[in-house]
Amino acid sequence: MSAEVYKNMLEVMMKRRGLYSGLDIPEFYALVEELFSPEEAEVNNALPRQPIKASDLAARMGRETGQVKPLLERMANKGLCSTFWDGKDRYYLGVPFMPGIFEYQFLPGRVTDRDRRIAELIHAYKKAYTAAKGERKTAFPLTRVITVDRKIRAGNVIHTYDQVATYIEKHDAIGVGTCFCRHAAKLRGEDVHGMPMEVCMWFGRGAEFAVERLGGRKLNKTEAREMLDRAEEAGLVHMSRNTSDDIDFLCNCDRWHCEVVTEVLKHPKPGLVFNSGFAPRIDGDRCTGCGICIDRCPPGALTPGDGDVPAADMDRCFGCAVCASGCPENAILMEAKPDRPEPPRTVKDLVMKVKSQPANQPSR
Repeated sequence: MSAEVYKNMLEVMMKRRGLYSGLDIPEFYALVEELFSPEEAEVNNALPRQPIKASDLAARMGRETGQVKPLLERMANKGLCSTFWDGKDRYYLGVPFMPGIFEYQFLPGRVTDRDRRIAELIHAYKKAYTAAKGERKTAFPLTRVITVDRKIRAGNVIHTYDQVATYIEKHDAIGVGTCFCRHAAKLRGEDVHGMPMEVCMWFGRGAEFAVERLGGRKLNKTEAREMLDRAEEAGLVHMSRNTSDDIDFLCNCDRWHCEVVTEVLKHPKPGLVFNSGFAPRIDGDRCTGCGICIDRCPPGALTPGDGDVPAADMDRCFGCAVCASGCPENAILMEAKPDRPEPPRTVKDLVMKVKSQPANQPSR
């Protein structure tokens, strides 16, 4: 029975899509057998992507609610499904590997033998999946950079979606958890370069789930802004889904371990597929040629130019303003690109954009 339920899980996870959705390789089975008990796997296979009450899922499975609900609760606490309370009823929903289950495993920041084992198994599965399927092709970008808005030059049009503060002000429920990518790397024994760990931010229901079930920490708006200041000081890149309205998370990414950034950097012109829509402008009169901005630049877009004033390769530049936020002379400010596209408004709009664009053509 257990072998069959994990075989069925392969089809379920493939249908849920997302990154690393499912592949019939030994690494898939080694991973899911560690994450899910056979009973949990059976519940996972019955869970829809749409919210469902425990009683309705039990009926669908031909089980009693008292049998199914404890399993759902255990799975939610382990980050194997998602859950929320709408003020009247408790709902559960199945989630893909990524974004979803993989990140949930590391959000609590635990350091146990099992967490190390899961980190190794996920890493092995991702590596084997990529070897079998090939490197992902970049079509319309699913994620976008949000620049450091305090470094935007006066006179530029600043849309609400260009400002992290927009999303902080919009939501009462704000949570923060451990960076999934860096913590997984740390569990594998890799160097995390002294980067702050508790910097993955969630909004709305995602924040409530992270705090209630996954060991996340609730933040007020002042604490959220202070956390972002620490991320900017460390040279992390603000990144979220490439939509203007439906933002429910904000990652603060490094160049060494963040999966989005490391994948983008494999592109010959990474700045064309991962960008904020802003570009750095360097004041040569203020610049002292100290080189701090060159060292901080995540994509390596800055090089010494005439008179030691850095020059920017716009094919590589993310427009993240990590250079500007680290400049001790305030010699770098960000300017909006004249042809920058507006991000899709909703997730539905984003999906339509992705489907309409061939994977071998850059969007910008």
